[in-house]
Amino acid sequence: MNPGKVEIRECRDRDEIAACVALQKEVWNFTDAELMPLRLFIVAEKIGGQVIGAFNNGNLVAFALSVPGARGGHSYLHSQMLAVRAEFRNAGLGRQIKLFQREDALAHGFELIEWTFDPLEIKNAYLNIERLGAIARRYSINQYGMTSSPLQGGLPSDRLVAEWWLKSKRVKELLQPDSRGRPSPHGSLSEHGFEALRAISVPAEIYEWKALATTRHLAQEVQDRNRHDFLEAFSQGLAVLHYERDQQGNGKFLLGRWDEDWMY
Repeated sequence: MNPGKVEIRECRDRDEIAACVALQKEVWNFTDAELMPLRLFIVAEKIGGQVIGAFNNGNLVAFALSVPGARGGHSYLHSQMLAVRAEFRNAGLGRQIKLFQREDALAHGFELIEWTFDPLEIKNAYLNIERLGAIARRYSINQYGMTSSPLQGGLPSDRLVAEWWLKSKRVKELLQPDSRGRPSPHGSLSEHGFEALRAISVPAEIYEWKALATTRHLAQEVQDRNRHDFLEAFSQGLAVLHYERDQQGNGKFLLGRWDEDWMY
């Protein structure tokens, strides 16, 4: 599906917000107890958060929900979820929504958007780090407890915290428009003079391992090992700065020392 045929904008009424709640259920297949309720979406929109929808022929096909937060005397946005209907995935729509989030946040005076993501999800990690320019230097163990979503594969809901510093040199250089006015793709690691001090790998088989009870212990071993490695690396002042994927679909987090001083 061509995301160019999709209109991205703020949700305008209760019906559009209700469609976000329904799409949340469709994508994550949560039990009702774990769903973000309609009232939270409505409140988020009214208190300075974001309820952003992507519409195809008037129908909601993706959304992003953000709520405002504060730390160290600074306000920021926490992007709680981004969902894309299955037939609209793998065409760049998620990134387009994030870029819309960024422009809206800057227009309202925010410098930081944070969100959490599963470090075992290879495609999502690549988007967050390489295509958006987020960094990660915090790890949350089993953040949401054991969740009902099949996407979690029965594993603890460990999360990395993505920090998207909207005015950082890293992000601004990454999103520098090309000759046609579109954000340029990330350059190679060598072009940025990056030296990885540590690497943390995720095998491509992780999705198969999580899906079957007979192999889930293999996924658990990867999660346990990587949890230890992330916590150790972050305690040493390292940050996730780049992410690699090879032709076999394996993922690799590359950690080093960030040369900018953005911090709340």
